[in-house]
Amino acid sequence: MLYGVIAVVLSYLLGSVSFSIVIAKWVKGIDIRQHGSGNAGATNTLRVLGKGPGLLVFLLDIAKGVAAVGIGHFLGENAWIPVLCGLAAIIGHNWPIWFRFKGGKGIATTVGVIATLAFIPALCAGAVAIAVIALTRYVSLGSLLFAALTPLFICIFYFSVPLLSASLLICIFAFVRHRTNIVKLLQGTENKLGAKKG
Repeated sequence: MLYGVIAVVLSYLLGSVSFSIVIAKWVKGIDIRQHGSGNAGATNTLRVLGKGPGLLVFLLDIAKGVAAVGIGHFLGENAWIPVLCGLAAIIGHNWPIWFRFKGGKGIATTVGVIATLAFIPALCAGAVAIAVIALTRYVSLGSLLFAALTPLFICIFYFSVPLLSASLLICIFAFVRHRTNIVKLLQGTENKLGAKKG
């Protein structure tokens, strides 16, 4: 039990390392949350700093989700611990203790978590999300579809109570964090990938 608690706490602290904030400060001396969309994530890093930093943030955010699940497997005693560690990393990304609890939307970290816990459901949901982003250039729409379809594909391919519970909670996180994007999508004012903010 103690090791499980330690694993979850470590995962939250790892998730709280906001690579977009760190890299933006290092590359350009800015707080990424005060530029572009104001979001501390890979898409805003791409818009503000360019492809290289944006891709680096995306990969590092995925990696911390993978690492958190790994911590859960290493220290955990049951199937719930890796799942809780993944959730803790996503919560840390969204509400990071190191950066006054103002972080990103957690999608890249979610990808890392779900891909590690349930690869096939993540692959299926990810394929749909990528296709939608490619067709519409709305990253937020693809992200929301990934979050919404993951529980469905978990039910189809890899059902387990801990995993389904976590994926439903992750879906709620994603929709809450993207609520302004949802409004913009409905209004037709959402920013498209590759478009300049104007």
